[in-house]
This record gives sequence, structure tokens and C-alpha cells, in this order.
Amino acid sequence: MPDYDVVVLGSGPGGYVAAIRAGQLGLKTAIVEREELGGVCLNWGCIPSKALLRNAEVLNLIQHADDFGISFDNLAHDFGKAIDRSRDVVGRLVRGVAMLLKKNNVEHVQGSGRLLDANTVEITDNGRRLSAKNIIIATGTRQRRIPTLPIDNEVVITCRDALGLRDVPNRVVIVGGGAAGCEFAHIYRTYGAEVTIVELLPRLIPNEDAEISGLLERSFRRQGIQNITGATVEGIAVTDNQAKVSISVGDSSSVIDCDKVLVAVGVQGNVDNIGLESAGIDIENGYIKIDETMSTNVPGVYAIGDVTGKMMLAHVASAQGVTAVETIAGLNPPALDYSLMPRAVYCKPQVGSFGLTEEQATEQGYTVKIGKFPLAASGKALALGESEGMVKLVVDAEIGEVLGGHMIGAEVTELLGELSMTRLLEGTTTELGWLVHPHPSISETIKEAALAAEGEAIHI
Repeated sequence: MPDYDVVVLGSGPGGYVAAIRAGQLGLKTAIVEREELGGVCLNWGCIPSKALLRNAEVLNLIQHADDFGISFDNLAHDFGKAIDRSRDVVGRLVRGVAMLLKKNNVEHVQGSGRLLDANTVEITDNGRRLSAKNIIIATGTRQRRIPTLPIDNEVVITCRDALGLRDVPNRVVIVGGGAAGCEFAHIYRTYGAEVTIVELLPRLIPNEDAEISGLLERSFRRQGIQNITGATVEGIAVTDNQAKVSISVGDSSSVIDCDKVLVAVGVQGNVDNIGLESAGIDIENGYIKIDETMSTNVPGVYAIGDVTGKMMLAHVASAQGVTAVETIAGLNPPALDYSLMPRAVYCKPQVGSFGLTEEQATEQGYTVKIGKFPLAASGKALALGESEGMVKLVVDAEIGEVLGGHMIGAEVTELLGELSMTRLLEGTTTELGWLVHPHPSISETIKEAALAAEGEAIHI
């Protein structure tokens, strides 16, 4: 008899959620982790970065205190203490994950795991072998090494390095204008750094709605963040703890001098040295190939999270973990629709999105109508002093179904749940327009955007 019903390899937001769900369902479960519980997301990604973003939010508010009739002298800030606070938050959550695993009778095995076959994981640190009816691989991703971006972890750094950096650089170049790049740009700029974002594609947050992207770029420029898009990094030269970043945009070339270069692009699946070949598991483009149940090509072996390359978001990994375990338990969970997964960027202003962009909806053959509502017309946003941004709904013109929602502004990421629930319940702009929202609240902007799609907005 196998030792376990389920062995999970990796304890990130996919792995530990899968292990907890397996424990809840009465499956004898072990989770293997070589570092800290919670994986990169909890320890060196989502959580510590959001703690730093909160620090930046508080500092930004203080810097604009005069707008609220509050004045003071000798403002001082200590970025090192912000880092300490972020590590305290991480520590509490790591302990919380350990407690939840214990509560659900999941055994935590410390060490590096490697598949010997489809039913056996070896702990390479000590040779212990765990036999299992089912194995879930949740090993995540790591930084990809790119020749033109020579990371030395001192001057040319990764996001993980940045989360331990106790001093804000005077001048920083951020390579990559996606979520991580934009969030660090906001943090560093708020703390006084000169920030330049270099993005290969034509706009920041290139996977988001083009109109929202344009609004973010304009906001960043007003904040003093320089955005260079459509740009290629040709090379980085480091001398005496200073960097020169050579870039090209079209036919023109230039060099940017800076103190740090943050590389916020390029990851690859952790598929090496974990025994995938021994188990005969298929890899596609550097990621583990799975079906809608998270099953690999080998019966009894599943893969979840970033190592699948499906959609590199923590909440997607968690959802995949639940799907895998409930499939193992014979519960037949519904298939995940990746096109409807919410996406969030926590810079200032925040960006929240869900579903299809206007361009994607048109490309897929929908006849669309658009509902927009600016935060400048929101009483709550004006009262907060946060009137920048808007809500944009992409709607099927024929039946009123919400195909996508795209928002930029204060706390708009908190509105994503309402849009997701609307789609889950097959709601339309009619239902969103009917629903009475509390006043004054930012959530009213969702209602008004739905009404605007039908030409019925009240407050604009």
C-alpha cells in the first residue's frame, strides 16, 4: 500500500491549498518543500510586495497632506523599516500556513523532492522515499537568465532581491512594464527615486485593455515615472556599482545611467531535476502539459500553478490545486475558464481587470457596446481625494452579457469579485444596473458603468 493518497511537491499558493483541500477531504497527504512554506508568492512575491505598496500608499498620502489641510515639518521615512514590516507580515502568514496544514493532518516534509516514478517521490536531502497514489507537482517558476540582462544580484537585481533591498536607489531602471515592474516603479518613485521603465511591447501592462494602459502611462508620467515602450535592452554594463543600460527604440539608441537595474521579466518553469523524465511526464515549451483536470499525460500525476505555464497568478494556482484534488477525490469539479480569471495590479492607480478586452471581444466576433464611468463623477472617490481613473465594461450588445471589466483607480481591485460573481451567475448589465449599491462607495461606479452601456447612466 502507498504511504499517502496525495503527495504535493511544492508549497506555494497552489501546493499548500491543494494539500489543505486534500486533508479536508480525508485524503492522507504530505507536502514537500525545500524552503519556506508558502513558496515564492508568500515569501518573495505577492505578500511582501503588497506590504511595501501599503507603505508607499501611506507615504504618498502624507506627502499630499496639505490637500487635506494638514501640514508639518521634517518628514522622514525609513525604507529599511518598511522592509522589516513586510518580513513580519510574511512571517505571520508562513506560520498560519503551517498551522492550517497541521490542522488538516497534512505532513510537512522539509527537503527537495524528485520523482523516481509516477508513484514515488524521493527526498534528495536524505534519501527518504514517499509512495503515493497521486502526486501533484507545484514547483513554480524561477528567473530566466537572459544574456542581455546579466543579473548579478547586486546592481542588476531580480524582484526577489528588491524585496530585501533596505535602501531605495537614487536612480533605477526597471526592465519590464508588467504588474511587478509597475508596482516597484510606484514604490520607488514614492520614496523619491528617479524611475525609468523600459518595456519591449508598445505599452505598459500590455495584456490589459489598451485604453486602461494609456491611462496608467499618463498617470505615471504625471508622477514623474518615465516610460519607454517599444524598447529593446541591448545590454547592461556595470562599473563601480553603477549601471549603464543600452536601449534601442526603432532606429535610435541611447544609454541610461542608474544605480540599480530591476529585471522584472523572464521566468521559466521549474521542471529541471525533479524527475519528470523518470516518470515520463510531457513538457511543452518549458512547462508541464496538463488537461482541464490538471492531469499530466501520466495517470495519477497532476501539475498546478506557474509550472504549467497556463496563467501565472497565485489565485489561479490555488484554483488549479482545488480542481486537481477534487478530481482525485472523484468530485468532478467544473473546468476552469482562464479567460475569466481576475487580474490585479496594485500600483497607484490600481488596475483591475476581468474577462475580454474591447479588442479581444471584437476579434472574437462579438458585437460590443461599452459602458464607462469616470471616478471623477464618484462622490466617494472625490471625498477620498482619489478621483483619477474609470470603470469600463465590455458588453455583448445582443444579450447584455458582461464580457469584460477593466478598471483603473483607487481600490478598484476590490471590485473584481462583483464582476466575477455577475458572470458566474450569468448576469447582465440589466442586473448590475438594478442592483442597489451603498452610497457613497466606489462600487457605485460598477452600477453606473452598466447603466452607461445601456445609455441610462444617472450621474454622468
